[in-house]
Amino acid sequence: QVQLVESGGGLVQAGASLRLSCAASGRTFRDNAMGWFRQAPGKEREFVAAIRWNGDIKYYGDSVKGRFTISRDNAKNTVYLQMNSLEPEDTAVYYCAATSSYRDVVASRIPSRYNYWGQGTQVTVSS
Repeated sequence: QVQLVESGGGLVQAGASLRLSCAASGRTFRDNAMGWFRQAPGKEREFVAAIRWNGDIKYYGDSVKGRFTISRDNAKNTVYLQMNSLEPEDTAVYYCAATSSYRDVVASRIPSRYNYWGQGTQVTVSS
């Protein structure tokens, strides 16, 4: 059974940092794009960041560019999201996702392009 398990969320004050991890099991994703999305109450799921299968190209949503960094360790089958200078607007459930497409040229910003999803981890930023 394929699983993506996020960890690292929590409650922090504005300006703080958090590092989210997403550990995959059940299959390797070393040849697949992976991404992070978030969803706040009453809002649609929002693209946060994505990374190509080999980690050479990364994509970011406009609201997190310059503050968040996505990375991956294919040996550990894990993707990370380093979040700095957190703002109350970053409060959401953060989801890890992975595609099943082999070595895509790009890593998509579109949720429907991802085939596997984690259960999410809550990030709450207080002002």
